[in-house]
Amino acid sequence: MQTEEEKRLELYRTFDTVNHIDPSWYQRYNVKRGLRNSNGSGVIAGITNISNVHGYVVSESDKIPDEGRLTFRGYDIYDLIGTEGPERRYNFEEVVFLLLAGHLPTQDQLDRFNEVLESERDLPDGFTASIIMKQTPLDIMNVLQRCILLLYAYDEHPEDRSIEHEIHTAISLISRVPRAAVLAYYALQSRYFGGSMIIHPYIKGQSTAETILSMLRPDRQFTPEEARILDIILCLHAEHGGGNNSTFTCRVLSSSDTDPYSAYSAAIGSLKGRKHGGANHQVRAMQTDIKEHVKDWSNDDEVADYLAKIVNKQAYDHSGLVYGMGHAVYTKSDPRAVILKQYASKLAAGTEFEPEFKLLESIERLSPEVILREKGTKKDMCANVDMYSGFVYNMLGIPGDMFTPLFACARFAGWAAHRFEEISTGKRIIRPAYKSTRQSQLAYVPIAQRTGD
Repeated sequence: MQTEEEKRLELYRTFDTVNHIDPSWYQRYNVKRGLRNSNGSGVIAGITNISNVHGYVVSESDKIPDEGRLTFRGYDIYDLIGTEGPERRYNFEEVVFLLLAGHLPTQDQLDRFNEVLESERDLPDGFTASIIMKQTPLDIMNVLQRCILLLYAYDEHPEDRSIEHEIHTAISLISRVPRAAVLAYYALQSRYFGGSMIIHPYIKGQSTAETILSMLRPDRQFTPEEARILDIILCLHAEHGGGNNSTFTCRVLSSSDTDPYSAYSAAIGSLKGRKHGGANHQVRAMQTDIKEHVKDWSNDDEVADYLAKIVNKQAYDHSGLVYGMGHAVYTKSDPRAVILKQYASKLAAGTEFEPEFKLLESIERLSPEVILREKGTKKDMCANVDMYSGFVYNMLGIPGDMFTPLFACARFAGWAAHRFEEISTGKRIIRPAYKSTRQSQLAYVPIAQRTGD
């Protein structure tokens, strides 16, 4: 809390006035706010060979909605997550290899890659007690940022920019971050909520998804189906183009020729944001609010009426936003949401979660209609991945504090691939221009003559 003295500071009184920019300036100089074109499409800021996020077609400057497609190195995400059923193997490690190496691995290459990942799982001696458990903040994402930055100190050559060092650092962090996230969760529980500090060693031979569940659950027990679903989520979150905020952040820092630890920790800070990876908390909170205020979840009229209150800023957080609906690129469908919805349906069938799953379906189906009716504008809108990701995590018994950290565990692969591409072919520091609103220079006034206005 701020003191009375702080409240009297000029900085507090003039904050809004000093930092306000008249919106007309953006129109006058055709400034692309948020690096978005007037039709909502993204400004092209780079070239990538890593992935493609497709949600619309631009024809003569018109943005034409299209079914969503997501490809990694040219391979469709539907193919990369593998087949359904008991015979489905774990695919996340293969996706990581594809993103980093640029091609699908042979079985021998994948086996060797898994061995290298496994060899890097352990954190340095004393790291958990001295870094993770010391002054643990309430958000695990901040713990992960600190972990990444301080792992720099355990690297004998942290400023080495060689290909070998970049690859080794990326693989090491991809392997270690899941362990750090789970330990940070238990450190948080221990410090703030009277929980136990549980430190399970990793089990050799387990996939990343299995390792996360094994370390996270006190009894270490999980079913193959649960691990396969978590593996799918990791695959879906592994990469999403160079334009998403955290990946672009990683590329911006990488373009300045900073060390990998600094670039990756910055990406984590971006992903934490409530408009980015942290949005899953907003979605689950809104869904909980809807469950509490709609008596009959199966009644479309009741659901639509409450959605109308949300849209009209009369309910939930009064933002007017239906969280989980809409995306910067996808218009007709988000393939990640489509895939998660399929698995959520199967996981919820015949369980106590089935009514809630049907409610989420109703929210997805009714929201565009309600927004059109209440606002009078039609916008191509589909459910995004967060509509179902938090729900699936809940069915897996994964606590809410771990939602965004697990996103980070997966997205590290994409960040590393984009850092590799940036330092290899970018070769130029990213430095866009800002137009100053100051049209004339002010005369300097000596301090004794200033009035304070």
